[in-house]
Order: sequence, then structure tokens, then C-alpha cells
Amino acid sequence: MTEPSTVTTRRSSRLMWAILGLVLLADALDVIDATVTNIAAPTIARELHGGESLIKWLGTAYMLAMGVLLVVGGRLGDKFGQRRLFLIGMSGFTLASAVAGLSPDPALLIAARVAQGAFGALLIPQGMAIMTKAFSRDMLATAFGLFGPVLGLSSVGGPVLAGFLISADLFGLSWRPIFLINIILGGVGLIMAVKILPRDDDADRSTVVDGWASGMLGATMLGLLYGLIEGSTNGWGVIPIVSIVVGVLFFAAFAYRQRTATQPLIKPSLMKNRGFTSGLLVCLVAVAAGTGLLFVLSLFLQEGLHASPRDTSLGLVPLTLGLVAAGFAAMGGLVAKLGRRLVFIGLTVDLVGCGWVLVLVAYSGTNVSLWTLAPAFFVIGIGIGLSFATIPVVALGDAKPDEAGSASGSLSSIQQLASAIGSAAITSIFFKAATSGLAHAMKVSLIVVLAVTALSLPVVALMPRKAPSEPHQ
Repeated sequence: MTEPSTVTTRRSSRLMWAILGLVLLADALDVIDATVTNIAAPTIARELHGGESLIKWLGTAYMLAMGVLLVVGGRLGDKFGQRRLFLIGMSGFTLASAVAGLSPDPALLIAARVAQGAFGALLIPQGMAIMTKAFSRDMLATAFGLFGPVLGLSSVGGPVLAGFLISADLFGLSWRPIFLINIILGGVGLIMAVKILPRDDDADRSTVVDGWASGMLGATMLGLLYGLIEGSTNGWGVIPIVSIVVGVLFFAAFAYRQRTATQPLIKPSLMKNRGFTSGLLVCLVAVAAGTGLLFVLSLFLQEGLHASPRDTSLGLVPLTLGLVAAGFAAMGGLVAKLGRRLVFIGLTVDLVGCGWVLVLVAYSGTNVSLWTLAPAFFVIGIGIGLSFATIPVVALGDAKPDEAGSASGSLSSIQQLASAIGSAAITSIFFKAATSGLAHAMKVSLIVVLAVTALSLPVVALMPRKAPSEPHQ
């Protein structure tokens, strides 16, 4: 006869695996929705008559909301309970996806993308906290080991899924299923969450959430990005200039708030840590350049080479495979051995890949083939994978244990905000240069990415030499 303790252990094990599956589903939804518009943007803009501005905002709106609210989402989970915030986040994300998929005009679609990012910021931080509390040490190690492969496959699967769904034109819906599919996935996740997530018995209502600082940061980014996108699209009139000035003023207010608040979003001691601030700067520059590059490569393949969404997604597979493979290699031991040297290697390899593409486009223009570009794309993927996976880990090398939570949250937010900045800025440069031809636009974009990435290399020398000896959780 089976012992009661054995039955309980089996039930507990099944429950932990179910929770892990739910958390991975939530994170995969985030990664997929952050990447699907890379492929879908031209089709969406064409059918909704949104033009360049819509293309620039589709990814930016999502990542802006996610980046601004990510740290706040974690604090709200501590205050009101991770289960409650997970349910709110999943419900809101699913509803926002439905609105995005049914949007009849660009304005509502962008609003829905902002809502997706905002609810995603409430959803994503809760999963790690729930697992840390509910899982055994062995199960937690297993869970962390699965995150890399699942999120890597999601980053590849998002663009490929978008390409195939648009080309399939299911029920004559064109691009809309890339968002509507979240109704099914989110609905499944919501049902699972209600049934299996542990109750919020340890929520700390005394946790302080600095809403003012978050609002100031949001206004800063919105002012800067709106000014950049409006100015580059419709000319540098009064509105874009005023928008940028307002963004700068709000940033000054945010910086002052960080110095005076009793519970700042970023610990003041971290900002005095040269290794961490250097890592933050390298992360901002490298992620902005890399994300912007991925976006304009997709535009160039579709608008310049006239590749279909499906062919474009397949054409970018070598890049994403290089990215995933390098990311696994970095986290599999290379980052522990090489530390900041791996960041330098990754950025250098990225420069080689970008230079390779620049030579191909300079030589063949819009007659270059996807097969010819594939090896260079793979090299870019390796460079981005090595650097993106390594920068956040190495940046934590000099952080104290009591700073780890704030440091990790800050780096996650910076990654999202950098993605928003990069996709907006590099796309604006691409369209501005496109008046002289799409090959010229691609060359100018690549030169900017090369220059910005190269400027970050000296800063890498200021980062901590090694990653933390124990991972910060």
C-alpha cells in the first residue's frame, strides 16, 4: 500500500510542475508578443493606413509600458500578493490582446499595445517570486534551467509564428490572429492560475510602492520617444521639440525623487557603484542598438527585398538560432569563466556581423538574397546572444546581496526601455534615409548601429571583472 507521505510528495511534485508550466507560459507570451510585430508591422501599417508612425510605435508602445512598470509590478506583488497580481496581469493581458486583434484603427491598436505591456509588467515579476516561495531547492534549479530554452524558442517562434499566420490569412483575418491567439493561450493560463497558484497568505501591505517615481519615469520616456517619433516622421516643429523638453524635465524630477524618496525604485548605493552603472549604460546602448537592428532588418527584407512575411521570418531564423545558441553557451559556463571579457567578445562579434551585412548591401543593394545574408545574420545572432545574456549577469558582479533585487529589477527595466528606444530611434533613421532608396536606408542604419555599439566597448572595461559567484535571485 502506498504511504500517505509518498502520495503527498507526488501531488506536490505534480503541482510544482504545473506551476512551472504556467509561469513559462506567461513568460513565453511576453517574449512572443514583444517580437511578433517585428514581422507584422509593415502588413499592419499597410492595412490600417497607419504609415511610418504606426510601424515605429507598434513595438515601442509595448516595451515602453513594460519597462516603466516592471519594477512597480514586482513591488505590487509583494504588497498585495503574487497570486492576485498574476491573475490581474493575465486577465488584462488577454483582454488587451483581444482589443489589439480587433482594432479598426491605429490609435486603438497602439492603446491596446500599451495595455498589453502594462499588464505584462504586472504579470511577469510574479512568476519568479511564486516559484521561489513554493519550490524546493532542486525544483528551483530545474526551473531556472528550463527558462533559457523555452524563452529562446519563444524568441524564435514569435516572428516565425507571425510570418506563417499572416501568410495563411486565416478566415481572411490577415495579421489579426497574431494577437487573437492570446485569447486561447491567456484563457488557458487564467484557468490554470485560479486552480493551482498558492493563496496570498504572506503579502506585506506595508511594502512601499513609489508611484510618483514610476509616473515621472513614464512621462520622461513618453516625452522623449513621442518627440523623436513625431519629429522624424512629420518634421521638427514645435510639438516634438516641446515633447522632448518635457521629457528632459520629468527626468530631472525623477532623478531628484530618487535622491529624496525613502523607498526609491533604484537603491542610491547602486548608482554610486561604478561597475553596476557601467553595466547599466552598456545594457542601454547594446540592447537599443541590437533591438533597433532586428526591427530594420525585418523592414529591409520585406520592403527592400520584397520578401513575404513568411519568407522574412524564415530569413531571420539563422540570426535567432545564433542568438539562442550563444545565449545557452554564455549561461552554460562561459560567463562564469570570462566575465566582462565575454561581453567584449559578444559586442565585437556583433560588429563583425553588422559589417558583413553592410558590405553585402553596399555591393548588391536590394538584389542581395536571403541565402547570401544567412551566414552574416548567424554571426550577428551569436554576437547579440553572447552580449545580451552576459551584460545583466556581469553587471551584478559588485552588487551587495541586499542590493540584488533592486539591481535585477533595474536591469530588466532598462532592457525593456532600451528596446523601446532602439526600435523607435533606428526605425526613424531608416525611414528618414529611405527617401534615397531602401539600400541606402539599410546602409545608414547599419553604420549608426556599428558606431553606437563601438562606442560602448570602452565602457565594458569599467564593468565588474566577474559575474557574481552565486546567482542573485
